[in-house]
Amino acid sequence: MEANIQANVQKWLDGNFEQSVKDEIKKMQLEHPDDLADSFYRNLEFGTGGLRGIMGIGTNRMNKYTVGMATQGYANYLNKSFGQGNVKCVVGHDSRNNSRQFAEIVANVMGANGIKVYLFEALRPTPELSFAIRHLGCQGGVVCTASHNPKEYNGYKAYWDDGGQLVPPHDKNVIAEVEKIADVDDVKWSGGEENITIIGKEMDEAYMNMVLGLSVYPEVCKAQHDLKIVYTSIHGTGIMLVPEVLKRFGFTNVTIVDEQKEPNGNFPTVVYPNPEEAEAMSIGLNKAKEMDADILLGTDPDSDRVGIGVKDHHGNWVLMNGNQTAVLAFNYMIEARKAKGINQPNDMVVKTIVTTEMIDDIAKANSINCYNVLTGFKWIAELIKEKEAAENYIVGGEESYGLMIGSKIRDKDAVSAVALLCEMAAYEKNKGRSLFQKMIDLYVQYGFYKESLISITKKGMNGQAEIAAMMEGYRNNTPITINGSPVAQLLDYQLQKGKNVQTGEEWTITLPKSNVLQFILADGSKISARPSGTEPKIKFYFSVHTKLDKAENFDVVHQQLNERIDGIIKDMKLK
Repeated sequence: MEANIQANVQKWLDGNFEQSVKDEIKKMQLEHPDDLADSFYRNLEFGTGGLRGIMGIGTNRMNKYTVGMATQGYANYLNKSFGQGNVKCVVGHDSRNNSRQFAEIVANVMGANGIKVYLFEALRPTPELSFAIRHLGCQGGVVCTASHNPKEYNGYKAYWDDGGQLVPPHDKNVIAEVEKIADVDDVKWSGGEENITIIGKEMDEAYMNMVLGLSVYPEVCKAQHDLKIVYTSIHGTGIMLVPEVLKRFGFTNVTIVDEQKEPNGNFPTVVYPNPEEAEAMSIGLNKAKEMDADILLGTDPDSDRVGIGVKDHHGNWVLMNGNQTAVLAFNYMIEARKAKGINQPNDMVVKTIVTTEMIDDIAKANSINCYNVLTGFKWIAELIKEKEAAENYIVGGEESYGLMIGSKIRDKDAVSAVALLCEMAAYEKNKGRSLFQKMIDLYVQYGFYKESLISITKKGMNGQAEIAAMMEGYRNNTPITINGSPVAQLLDYQLQKGKNVQTGEEWTITLPKSNVLQFILADGSKISARPSGTEPKIKFYFSVHTKLDKAENFDVVHQQLNERIDGIIKDMKLK
């Protein structure tokens, strides 16, 4: 075993840790030395968004000690930034195993550091925490969740006073403070219980009223109140608010997927509790087929991601991808607001650099500014803050099944997204068509954009190094052609440089540094490579497009675009 691992293990054996923890370490030394090494080979990284990792004993695991030490560092930074006695913080959690325990540890440590804490009485959607920070005038917030990861994981998302996750300089400054906490004895574990206030129903009411205020066509929801809706919370927090929000929007025919209704950190019906995964939506999809529903919706454990299913033009049920859902949502908020006469000349929308450029085309055609930011809703939140004095934010989103509608929250929100997607379905049904038919109409109007995603996971101690080597390979040896089309541009967001591969011309990318590479091909195809910031994986995003002259040609053109993506993947040897 390497010296640094032995040192980390010995520190826990000698330190102020529970005896049961020490006994477990000794057992692992004898029976599972490889697991012990993986648990202690490094400190679980407090990244720019917080913590995320497998739960268990060790410095590289999510446990009460790593959570407590991270919170002490964050509390120190909050007090330095706003002054001791001036800090208020909201703490929430999802349905995962140990999430409540971790949330209470966060609350206790914050309280012991003289911070006024608002702790949710029980599990709540993550977007409600973002809303509560703004509603209560807080300086920070923490939610204990690992979002859509498997059951073995948990995590810790840190927020700032605008309700968004940490951005520069606060992200790096918090990391620096966390890294200063070298020992569990540096943590103030208790002593400020009087600083903790429990919140719940009143905040729910304020939040749901905010969501209700996002409706553009409440009269259409009333007219189509019997829209057949199937909803699954996938064992997560959505069940706390989504059914009630749909009721308040006026929908009376909502079927909850019973098998996935109960919040359960073991996620017994799925491997990945993620609406991006067809498996997670399969029970709901069967229910929707059985009922001949109009729309299926699913949210992840902390209710910040939403997936939808609809009937296609052949009457077959299909799951829409995140780009398609975003296109429908952005277009609705632009089109419906204009039809209602509530649009403003300074309206703006925001998307990420790996999200479909079809949204840029829709915004341009409607004379609305569309801004592109780095991946992550914290960057959308930051742009809103930068522009809010001059421009009116309407909607933001990204391809990973996230939408943020209205500016009262500053993180992706599946609760409001479910309600607005149902309103969209009602709006189209009122016109005698489905959301899928609307999607095809948009393809005819703006061009047929097709996107796909591949995630490659590299686990273990060598995983991050392998991913880094892949990125450096692409960075230093740019392909000349991909799938027969010349590479026209290379965009390197880490070096903040764009380059015309044909002419050698270079320009500066003004977005913050991020380890993302994009290849723009001569035929308009775009390939993006991005290591995940929270998991040991690298993601490749593919986007191709062409014209669709009429709806009847959808199937033929769809197949052509699929073949183009398959050709790119094969040429890049990613499968």
